[in-house]
Amino acid sequence: MPDEVPTLHAVPVAGGFTFLEGPRWHGGELFASDFYSERVLAFRTTGSPTAHHLARTVCTVPGRPSGLGFTPDGSLLVVSMLGRRLMRWNGRTLETVSRFSDLIDGVANDMIVTDSGWAFIGNFGNTDAAPHSLHETALVRVSPDGTADLQGGGLNFPNGMVLTTDRRQLLVAETFAGRVSALSVDWDAAGVPTLGGRRTWAQFGDAPAYLDADRARRELPVLPDGLAIDRHDRVWISSSTGHGARLLAPDGTLLAFVDTGELSAYAVALGGDDHRTLYLCCSPPLGTVDPARTTASVLYAADISALR
Repeated sequence: MPDEVPTLHAVPVAGGFTFLEGPRWHGGELFASDFYSERVLAFRTTGSPTAHHLARTVCTVPGRPSGLGFTPDGSLLVVSMLGRRLMRWNGRTLETVSRFSDLIDGVANDMIVTDSGWAFIGNFGNTDAAPHSLHETALVRVSPDGTADLQGGGLNFPNGMVLTTDRRQLLVAETFAGRVSALSVDWDAAGVPTLGGRRTWAQFGDAPAYLDADRARRELPVLPDGLAIDRHDRVWISSSTGHGARLLAPDGTLLAFVDTGELSAYAVALGGDDHRTLYLCCSPPLGTVDPARTTASVLYAADISALR
């Protein structure tokens, strides 16, 4: 990081997980998926936002949970990665909202849910076992009644997503392209979102002319993974091979960095009182361990009130 960019240091607040992802702040708790234990967890602080957090199991999701979101009535939506379906937890039971294995052939992944209850779901564009089979893919759009289709094609491993405050742009992390893309969003009178044209919002390193996850991991300086956006349209970007998260202004200017030490931040979320805390789901850097065989994933938190 440049010397003139403020660097904050995150602290661990809960640990012992397989691979934390998809954090979302809701109702005074941080919700996150733990991939290989197949659990959705909720974390609540025991004191300040950077004090130890207690975790409870919300539900168990077959096929590995990933992206999370909440419907207008407060029900939890969760992506089953291997099941390639969207599920709903209403506090008592887990039910399938939509199956979309006919639309994608890769593993389902992160998700954003709009205020009107529509979901956009990313996917690997390959399978877990075949990192060299990467190919361009699209987002799955799921309506509140479970109807699914594809939107925004030509994406390279679409991952974390955020909507700008005017709801006119969907920012998507394309992990193995080393970029964040902006897709235009059109809304009809009923609150139905449709994705339009795409532009590069941020590019880290030279745009690769290849589709190769392993090569991208070796050659690109940042592999954008999870995103979080604040009320000023500043975007926090985590990197699966980095050691923290970057804060970028709407014009792409680097504003700050939150350091997570030896671990990489795979996903980020704003939470706590007035969103003064940045939560980071951290694990060893991509490719260094088998997360299915470890419990090295840690939830970190950083006080970012000085950056507001």
